[in-house]
Amino acid sequence: MLEGVEIKPLVRHADDRGYFAELLRADEPIYSGFGQASVTVTYPGVVKAWHYHEKQDDLWTCLSGSIRVGLYDLRKESPTFGKTEELILGDYSPRLVKIPVGVAHGYKVLGNAPAIVVYFVTSPYNPADPDELRIPWDSPDIPFDWSTKNR
Repeated sequence: MLEGVEIKPLVRHADDRGYFAELLRADEPIYSGFGQASVTVTYPGVVKAWHYHEKQDDLWTCLSGSIRVGLYDLRKESPTFGKTEELILGDYSPRLVKIPVGVAHGYKVLGNAPAIVVYFVTSPYNPADPDELRIPWDSPDIPFDWSTKNR
């Protein structure tokens, strides 16, 4: 795992009415402050990448559908600098992932259904000074292949 990336399994308490799951609590080690909560719906096959931040951490979970998360460590001082990681989040892998400052991130929606992704950030979005830096999804500088590998 990349330095500073944390994963919290989400426990679903299910019964005949559905299920309940806690996403994030202020008394958990993965919590590092609250700035904003947002939700996005992304269609099947879409790749949303690469983004990174200089000031804020992101915490992501996929409430419906399934996504393949790509991570790339841009932090020169990190022991995992230049390395990539991938995670699956969604219906069959209910987890919350913390993506720290300086780790580029993105995702691809898997399967035939849209994905609903909820994310918490540690700073509110400021349109006058956005902490949102971008790298093209297919940048040759990032050794990550978004295609599905049939095995």
